[in-house]
Amino acid sequence: MESKNKFWKGALVGALLTTLAGLVIVGMSLGIFLIGRAAIDGKGQAAESAQAENQEGNLDMNRIVAKIQTIQSVIDKYYLFNEDTKNVEDWIYKGMLYGLEDPYTVYYTADEYEKLVEDTAGEYCGIGVMVSQSAATGIITVTKVFEGTPGAEAGMQPGDLIYKVGDEEMTGMDLELVVKDHIKGAEGTSVIVTVLRPDTGAYIDMTMERRQITVPTVEHEMLADNIGYISVSQFDTVTAGQFKSAIDDLEKQGMEKMIVDLRNNPGGVVDSVVSMLDYILPDDLVIENPNLVKTKKNKTLLVYMADKNGEGEQYYASDGHKVDIPMAVLVNGQSASASEVFSGALKAYGRAELVGTKTFGKGIVQTLFPLDHGTAIKMTVAHYYTPSGFDLHGKGLEPDVTVDLIEELKTKIKIEHSEDNQLAEAIKVLNQNR
Repeated sequence: MESKNKFWKGALVGALLTTLAGLVIVGMSLGIFLIGRAAIDGKGQAAESAQAENQEGNLDMNRIVAKIQTIQSVIDKYYLFNEDTKNVEDWIYKGMLYGLEDPYTVYYTADEYEKLVEDTAGEYCGIGVMVSQSAATGIITVTKVFEGTPGAEAGMQPGDLIYKVGDEEMTGMDLELVVKDHIKGAEGTSVIVTVLRPDTGAYIDMTMERRQITVPTVEHEMLADNIGYISVSQFDTVTAGQFKSAIDDLEKQGMEKMIVDLRNNPGGVVDSVVSMLDYILPDDLVIENPNLVKTKKNKTLLVYMADKNGEGEQYYASDGHKVDIPMAVLVNGQSASASEVFSGALKAYGRAELVGTKTFGKGIVQTLFPLDHGTAIKMTVAHYYTPSGFDLHGKGLEPDVTVDLIEELKTKIKIEHSEDNQLAEAIKVLNQNR
């Protein structure tokens, strides 16, 4: 009971402010936030040099090692129970990164890392829900439930807070490990998820059988007035191809205006979002950048990154294709990371109106650094910026037209177009821009 009371107090603080902690379709493989590949460039080999020279501002490794040895001698002499030395060592490293006070920087044990390095193929054995995590409280919130999945059949709703999986509390655990190590599993096996439903305060146990889930990353249809509608649930490795095919199909049907729905989209891999922007924008747009970043002349900058030294990758349009029609992008507080790259680029060039509510505001990049013995760290390494130089981290993108979703729709698994007031506003915006 005491544990539940602590969880509930945390929920009151953190339920409305969620932090997306990666590619978060339940049961899916690792998404490295904005970066779709590990950067293995030798940076993980710098530990030895840190001991050789203790520059001002660096950790005093000699003092730290001596203190650890002292603590270990106390353990050896007085500790009542058997010591699990591997576990102790892992927690030394976990504690070191935890001390950075960055919720996105994490140490992975060999077992944890093994679970995270599977390919993101859009299929998995899980329960079919999308989740996010509060950086302030560690509480995990269901943001989307896919129709026809075990989660939907068990009665899970958007807004439910995940309290336990089996007998283990999930609050504060790294979200990707919750997905990989607890919710995902072998096809046909059962998982019990306990959720807290905020509007009633009830704890609900849901027993579900894991099964193969195909993630619908892109869905499209033609609406009235020749408005093409494309919904993108995440930026997976397969998403760019699906997105381009959707545009081609809608253009064949006579599309004159387009809506891209990125609500509740937590992001994904950089290659996908760059390829999608490249397909929409012409290759020769010029934009003034107040940060005075040196860019390629007469090339459409899509997004760029800057590390602690002000250096980083730049991505440009180059495919020769463009979609030159009025556009609107639907966004909300759960549109994060790659979703903000997409929305920010179109907004910067004046190519789309953003409709909905302010986006989440995750403008930092994480990279995986493999270490010895199969371990790894995930670390924040850079900011990313829109083409205009806007640093959205902690701020988000303000919509051009602000409209909140009707309250009773926020817990629905499927919102019909006819009742979707945000979609109606986007249609109104496009029809006004004939």
